[in-house]
Order: sequence, then structure tokens, then C-alpha cells
Amino acid sequence: MKPTQRRVSSDWSIAWRQAFASLRVRLLRQTLTTLGIGAGSAYLAAALVIRSVEVAKPTVDAVTLARVDWQAAAAAALCLLGVSNSMFIAVTERFREIGTFKCLGATDGFIVAVFFFEGLFMGLLGSVFGATLGAGGSAFVLSWGGSELMASWVLSAVVLGSTAGTGLTLIAALTPAIVAARMPAVAALRTEI
Repeated sequence: MKPTQRRVSSDWSIAWRQAFASLRVRLLRQTLTTLGIGAGSAYLAAALVIRSVEVAKPTVDAVTLARVDWQAAAAAALCLLGVSNSMFIAVTERFREIGTFKCLGATDGFIVAVFFFEGLFMGLLGSVFGATLGAGGSAFVLSWGGSELMASWVLSAVVLGSTAGTGLTLIAALTPAIVAARMPAVAALRTEI
């Protein structure tokens, strides 16, 4: 194995450890961000379960179907905005830390990897929890109201909500992280938020 290959793999393991150390240091703030991700995923999963129930009704009309589709689209948009806002703030408030990393010799790829791992962890945890809670809660309320449900509808809503939430979290974390990683160290250290 070439020495450069070992260095790359060790950079990934160091980035992994740094991401979890950062999560521990900012536990309350990261927990709130994760709950925001979960809320967006919960709303999306609940809207998908409601849509599945409405579409399955034999007497569904075009107006009801359009209303349910708009609710699902609004849920997806709110999920996108909530996750993007949470992750954008989480990255931009750490510009000084990024500048310190760069002064200590961290590469742009290392900085992006740290935020990738943080976003992946928070996205998976928040999205799976939120989508399960949202789909399960809407399924409970709908079944209590007499609607017929299939387990596959709930499961597909959980999978779609989790996937969407995690993907949006990664996109929302990587975009400002790439911009921050490209900043010169001096500019990142001077940044005031």
C-alpha cells in the first residue's frame, strides 16, 4: 500500500472521530437540529400516509386528490426548508473553527468530510425517528377514524421520509461546508456571525 493511500484512509477516520467529537461538544444544539430534521421528515411521512389512504378510496374525486398532492408537496418543501436552514446555520456558525482547522493544515476534503459525517449521522437519526413517528402517528389517527390502512403504505412512507430527510440533510450540510472549506483560513477566522 502506498503511503498516500494510508494517509487518505487515516484522514477519513480522523474526520469520522472529529465529527463525533463535534457532535458531543455541541450536543444540545445538534439535538435541536436533529429534531428539526425529524420534524420535517415526520410531516412528509404523515402526508404520504394520508395520500395513500385517499388514493385507495374508490370514491376519490379530483379535488381531494389535488388537495392531498398539494399537502404532500408542501410537506416536501417544508422538509427541504427546515433541513436546509438547520444545516446552513450549523455550518456557518463554525466558520472560525474551520479557519482554525485550515491553519493547522486540514485539507478542504477533510473539512467537507467532517460535515458530511455529521450530516449523515444527524440526517439518519432525525429522519428515521421523525418519519417513523409521523407515519405511525398518522396511521394511528387514520385507523382510529375508521380508515383502512395497509402496512406497505406506512412502511413506504417511512422509507421515503427517511431517505428524503437524510438526502436533504447531506445536501444542506455539504453546500455551505464546501463554500467554507474553500475560504482562505484568514477570512474564515475573521468571520463574525
